[in-house]
Amino acid sequence: MTDSPTPAASGPHSTAGPDEADTEALRRRALAALLTARERTSLLTDSVDDHELTAQHSPLMSPLVWDLAHIGNQEELWLLRGVAGREAMRPEIDGLYDAFEHPRATRPSLPLLAPAEARTYAAEVRGRAMDVLDGTALHGDRPLVRAGFAFGMIAQHEQQHDETMLITHQLRSGPAVLTAPVPPPAPADAAGLSAEVLVPGGPFTMGTSTEPWALDNERPAHVRDVPDFFIDTTPVTCGAYQGFIEDGGYTERRWWAPEGWAMVREHELTAPLFWHRDAGQWLRRRFGVTERVPETEPVLHVSWYEADAYARWAGRRLPSEAEWEKAARHDPVSGRSLRYPWGDEDPTPERANLGQRHLRPAPAGAYAAGESPLGVRQLIGDVWEWTSSDFLPYPGFAAFPYREYSEVFFGPAHKVLRGGSFAVDPVACRGTFRNWDLPVRRQIFSGFRTARDL
Repeated sequence: MTDSPTPAASGPHSTAGPDEADTEALRRRALAALLTARERTSLLTDSVDDHELTAQHSPLMSPLVWDLAHIGNQEELWLLRGVAGREAMRPEIDGLYDAFEHPRATRPSLPLLAPAEARTYAAEVRGRAMDVLDGTALHGDRPLVRAGFAFGMIAQHEQQHDETMLITHQLRSGPAVLTAPVPPPAPADAAGLSAEVLVPGGPFTMGTSTEPWALDNERPAHVRDVPDFFIDTTPVTCGAYQGFIEDGGYTERRWWAPEGWAMVREHELTAPLFWHRDAGQWLRRRFGVTERVPETEPVLHVSWYEADAYARWAGRRLPSEAEWEKAARHDPVSGRSLRYPWGDEDPTPERANLGQRHLRPAPAGAYAAGESPLGVRQLIGDVWEWTSSDFLPYPGFAAFPYREYSEVFFGPAHKVLRGGSFAVDPVACRGTFRNWDLPVRRQIFSGFRTARDL
């Protein structure tokens, strides 16, 4: 699949829909995405008792039981009411699970559905949604259902909340309740990788107008022109970040943006979130387990301000969002923008660390099968990567199917992250996918790589 620039009216509602013959394949894809998401939701909510489901483990996060019922409520809103036109099942709870009406810190005080009731509600919605999927034509003129968009949107929404719930699991205290195998080691060639890769300047196609389940902020495809630049071959590692710490990185004001330095001073920051020093070595807490910080893994749980300060210290900078996407998608031989760094094929376990399989990043240099045509590795999976860019609309942006997904967040308050982490499911991760957050955020599964001008 390739993208080329389209008129400003492009978006999900202008993408060509499938032929009737393709409907069953789309239906199977939507069904698999929904089932995979629900399996993960069940794992994350069944692994703790009711007390932990209703507790607020951090004021930054909702109680897990809120996320569970919110997932069901959004599925009811868009699939049962929006697609099928059915009456509301529980209209009295809509306000409770409106993410814009109640900040996370106040949600524990709401009359939320109890765990058993939340599970029952989500299961009832899902049963009816399966009937809707079976009976809905995924072709025709309705933009919400063309190519299965609404079903793909809901699968992505649930997986995004699964990642949010995994963050809550990381923030909770107590013994580990989640387990996963260690990711495979980096291949032998990782030791010989160059530190950086030259990305040739010139135009490339950014965004998409053809990816059927792409969200509104990824659209439309358009031409961007960036000068030559160098970008790190792999994300910055814990070992490299320790060099910043040991060189006084958190005590030298000159490396920090003013707001970042104020954050460091106010919260007395000395290292990434969940790190602490003991007996001369750095340790971290990861999902209830305390372990030595692995020097070869990409650094995790750093804010935009920390990433920016490290880059300044290293004599480099964070890549812009356009630079990141060119490094990830541009094939200089064909001139095409690929769906993923490795090509147009969907992610596989050999190409990227996704889907909560390992509960941690893989070592830097891993996933040689997933590198870009220019030789950049781990652009998809492992850690979300901060960029220097504010979260802004693309030229010709059109909100779809609702303003609150993207449009209300546009502006300088939020910074863009790209690439996805080990906590992201493939359905919610692609070469055009855009994430965003406040530059102070550290609890998210965020890391970074650096760039420099030619």
